[in-house]
Amino acid sequence: MFSCAVCGCKQSRTDLVDEVFNVDGEYVLVERIPAEVCTRCGEQSVSIETFKAIRLAIKGGAIPYRSVQMAVFDFESAGNTRARDAAVS
Repeated sequence: MFSCAVCGCKQSRTDLVDEVFNVDGEYVLVERIPAEVCTRCGEQSVSIETFKAIRLAIKGGAIPYRSVQMAVFDFESAGNTRARDAAVS
């Protein structure tokens, strides 16, 4: 049974999500990952079996079907020092 790790909501919907992973210092985008998504806050939860399959595909030499250019932002440089300080406290 689903229980959101963020807000505790018990309701979810099954959806396909995208996620960026850092693999050996390189960023890899995996699209259309089956996940449970909290209906209250949107937190995404992927099963351990799905996560293992993603890991095997990336580490096992699966061939990407496309490449994308990605913008990268540094949290502090974007002016978020207050949020960072609050999280550290």
